[in-house]
Amino acid sequence: MAKRAGKGGDLIISKSRTKEAVKKCNVASDFYAALDRKVRELLVAAERRCMENKRKTLKPQDL
Repeated sequence: MAKRAGKGGDLIISKSRTKEAVKKCNVASDFYAALDRKVRELLVAAERRCMENKRKTLKPQDL
């Protein structure tokens, strides 16, 4: 399993799918951890918005 830099947790992004999605550039090894952090920040913010709106289901508008 892929490990997240720094805290040793699992990545929630897929390295292979990320690399596949990038068509015209190479992907630096530390990019994956940075992308993972951004995705986690988005999820925390989306979850907060969802809860503030008294819902239990994340929806696209929470992003």
